[in-house]
Amino acid sequence: MFEIGRLCIKVVGRDAGKKCIIVDIVDKNTVVVDGETRRKKCNIKHIDPFNKVLKIKKNATHQEVVDVLKKEGIESRVTKPKKASAKPKKQNHGVKSAVASEEKGTKKEKEAKKTKQKKGK
Repeated sequence: MFEIGRLCIKVVGRDAGKKCIIVDIVDKNTVVVDGETRRKKCNIKHIDPFNKVLKIKKNATHQEVVDVLKKEGIESRVTKPKKASAKPKKQNHGVKSAVASEEKGTKKEKEAKKTKQKKGK
């Protein structure tokens, strides 16, 4: 009943009431859908299949799905291509200067400095 290219309607979730096509079958309970809905894995209990099967290949791109749905007279979801954003440069807020770390030192180092100073007098 659920095969690649089967026209369905979502009955549960954010995309409920929208038409979609099965693009891939993940396992016996899960399929990947695309069309008026977002391209997403979907439980087969959340879709109702129609009698119509459209000809698309397995894992068809969104554009191929759009073209097939236009032939059927169904408007599909328009997606924008994702742009690779520039990664922000790392800022070293927590890095301390070498001078500051030398001044602090550990308790043992401070005590050793004090004893050296006393011996030097």
